[in-house]
Amino acid sequence: MARHHAENVHSRAVGRIVGRVRQRIGVGIGVGVSVVGVDEQRFVLPAVALDHVHVHPGAVYVDSFDGAWMDMHVVKRDGWQHETLLVDADDADADADADADALTYAADNAADSATVHIFSVVTGHLYERLLRIMMLSVMRNTRAPVKFWLLSNFLSPHFKSLLPALAAEYGFQYQLVTYAWPSWLIAQSEKQRVIWAYKVLFLDVLFPVSLQRVVFVDADQIVRGDVTELMRVDMDGAPYGLVPFCDDKPDMDGYRFWKQGYWKDQLRGKPYFISALYVVDLVVFRRMAAGDIIRATYQQLVSADPVNSLSNLDQDQLNVLQDRLPIYALPQRVLWCETWCADETLGDALTVDLCNNPQSKERKLDMARRLLPEWTVYDDELRAFVDNWERRQAEAAAPPSPPQQREKEALEAHTEL
Repeated sequence: MARHHAENVHSRAVGRIVGRVRQRIGVGIGVGVSVVGVDEQRFVLPAVALDHVHVHPGAVYVDSFDGAWMDMHVVKRDGWQHETLLVDADDADADADADADALTYAADNAADSATVHIFSVVTGHLYERLLRIMMLSVMRNTRAPVKFWLLSNFLSPHFKSLLPALAAEYGFQYQLVTYAWPSWLIAQSEKQRVIWAYKVLFLDVLFPVSLQRVVFVDADQIVRGDVTELMRVDMDGAPYGLVPFCDDKPDMDGYRFWKQGYWKDQLRGKPYFISALYVVDLVVFRRMAAGDIIRATYQQLVSADPVNSLSNLDQDQLNVLQDRLPIYALPQRVLWCETWCADETLGDALTVDLCNNPQSKERKLDMARRLLPEWTVYDDELRAFVDNWERRQAEAAAPPSPPQQREKEALEAHTEL
């Protein structure tokens, strides 16, 4: 008799699990969870039961959001002992219909395919100012509807209060997303590195499963063209697409760390990509369990060398995984950075990144004013808008005058007439 082999699927592997909301008679709202990407011809999900979690072959039903952590043991059928748990990429098309049913569980809230979805992460008043300018530059150059997805963990109360007014004025949608850092994942203590980590570690859990593609744009960028093209680019089955660092400014060769030492050996001729802008195909990302791979690699690298590992956390994290998670190379014109790119290519840029210059160490605001005439126009417009909004907020919050004061003010106004 062939020996059955069990593989473990931990509930933390959220990238492999897609919820399907169902009405359960007598119980209220429950959630049916299918293990997406697992070939049921090859594997069996044995029936088990825990508090609030009921596992039946092929699905898990959850009747409470306060349920316990659980391990799901998938048993391989006879003859399939040497097969991998997840469906191979070559078999993905055959399962497209099954996956589509799970991935569209929230049909009423499904993402409009015509909408451009922009994700960004910021902290601090300077970067919130830059974020407003980036958002306005997107709106001024993009004809399609736009929805911004902003990590709320580090946004100031002032910015959160301002968002509805900005959305109404400039005609965009927005949604705040949040994710608590898991207790089992090694934490970062420096805020900037926490921000970098949130850019890449939780892409499979930050967004609803109905969202199929999202474009990350750093706050310190200006968009000069229609970014709709990034929502449509064919990435040849890769989970995400990034722009390679420019290589046409010889005077910066001494700062190109990826062409020497560890990175030269690691990349073996492959390009090193900049993480200031990237496109994520969330369907492919989840199907490949890319979130699990990224987090596991992060945990391994940080455990081995907490001080020196992942110096540029988000960027290094994606580049070091190119052998396991291929990166689609977006055209060079998609992102221009003065530090690394030739001056004559600026006119063709879709976006301009105010990346740091290790030679000049020029401040971002000074760089923006010098390089980008429209940046000052956007900044002045938004500062006037924010000033007016703050004045209206202050007037609305001011306590009403007592009756005697109102009568005196009315009499004085009448006397002046």
